[in-house]
Amino acid sequence: MFTVSLIASPLRANLTEAVARDLADRWKGGPLRWLNPHVAAEFDLEAKPADFDAAWAELQQQTLDLAIQPAEGRRKAILLADMDSTMIGQECIDELAHVAGVGPRVADITARAMNGELDFHGALTERVGLLAGLQDSVIADVLASRITLASGGAELVATMRANGGYAALVSGGFTAFTESIADRLGFDEHRANTLLAENGLLTGLVGTPILGREAKVEALEEIAAARGLTPADVIAVGDGANDLGMIQLAGTGVALHAKPSVAAQAPVRINHGDLTALLYLQGYGIADFVTG
Repeated sequence: MFTVSLIASPLRANLTEAVARDLADRWKGGPLRWLNPHVAAEFDLEAKPADFDAAWAELQQQTLDLAIQPAEGRRKAILLADMDSTMIGQECIDELAHVAGVGPRVADITARAMNGELDFHGALTERVGLLAGLQDSVIADVLASRITLASGGAELVATMRANGGYAALVSGGFTAFTESIADRLGFDEHRANTLLAENGLLTGLVGTPILGREAKVEALEEIAAARGLTPADVIAVGDGANDLGMIQLAGTGVALHAKPSVAAQAPVRINHGDLTALLYLQGYGIADFVTG
C-alpha cells in the first residue's frame, strides 16, 4: 500500500478539491483525506502509478508538490535537517562574506558547491580562507540582522518532538550559527564545522575533520543506532549536494527547494511547500501541529 501526498505552499493555498479528486480518481485511489484545507491532502493506492512522473510535472506547473511513499512507517522518529537554505533562509558563509567585502566571490563558490560542481571540502576551505582577518564578533551581528528562520521550521521540530521524535541539526556550516539556530528551533543536538579564530579575528581556517557529505551520513547512522533505530526511521531534509547522502539513506529523504542536480536524485522533492510539508508527508494534519 502506498500513500500519495499533494501539498501546496501555505501562502498560495491553491490545492483544490477538483485537482486532488481528479488525481485520486485517475489512479483509482482510496478516499481523499484533507490534512489542511487547500494546502495538503492525501490518499492511498495499491501500487505505484506508471505515470507518476508525468503527473508530478503537471502539478509542478500548478505550483503543487506531489509525493508517493509506502503507507506503512511514514511517521518517523528522527528528524535530520540541514541548516543553510533549509532551516534558515540564507547561507551563513555568504552573509559573513558580504560583511567581509567578498560576497559575490564566495556566493558563486557556494552555489557551485551546493549544486555538486565543486568538491565540498575544497570549496569550504577556499571560502573560509577569504574570511581571514574578519572580526569574530561579526558572527553575532550577522545572526541578529541577516539570518531568518525558514517558514514552517518551528512547527516541524516542535510537532515531531511533541510526538516523541528526536531532532538533529546537521550542517556543513559552522557551530557558531548552528548553536543559536538549534536553540531557537528546539533541536535536541547540532553538528557543524568550527570557524577558527585567534585574538578576536577569524584565521581563515576551519577545524578538522570537515563535516561534509560523508559526515552527514555518519551522523544519521550514529543518531539512529544510539536510539536502537535504523535509517528507515529517519526523515532527512536538505537542499545541497552535500545533503544527498543522508537524503538517499533516510527512510524519507526530502530535497527542499533544492539545487536542480540534488532534486533530480532525491526520493521526495518539495519545490513549493515549506517545512511543514515534512509533517504532511508523515500524515500529520494542521490540527496536530505544535507551535515551537
